[in-house]
Amino acid sequence: MEKRIIALDIGDKRVGVAVSDPFNTFALPAETYWRTKNADADAEALAKIAREKGAGRIVCGLPLNFDGSESVQTEKTKRFAEKLREKTDIEIVFEDERFTTMEAERVLISGGVRRENRKKTIDSIAASYILEGYLNRLNKSKKGD
Repeated sequence: MEKRIIALDIGDKRVGVAVSDPFNTFALPAETYWRTKNADADAEALAKIAREKGAGRIVCGLPLNFDGSESVQTEKTKRFAEKLREKTDIEIVFEDERFTTMEAERVLISGGVRRENRKKTIDSIAASYILEGYLNRLNKSKKGD
């Protein structure tokens, strides 16, 4: 059996975590990590979460502008991913995360989740969309072999 893949939706205040099923076919929202003021400690904590979940790969959502260009947030995410690389030997890859948070919010609103409660789950749901996109591409390329 393959190792699971986890996805991170990295924000300035929170990091959403999603994990694949044991066969890497679908994504499940897992948890929301609330960041501290210490990026090294945050990277260590997320590396620990990845190890605990048995991850063989970490997919970091890459926040791009609508036109695909990079933004200030893209750079922040890449810098944080570098810190994460220092804390773990698990492979780290990037996946375009455009629209994932908007989609997660739309789902929560349509589900009647109150605004103050959406912060608790929106990031892990966005992470599951990031992971879903990655798994779909991965599984399509496997079928194409």
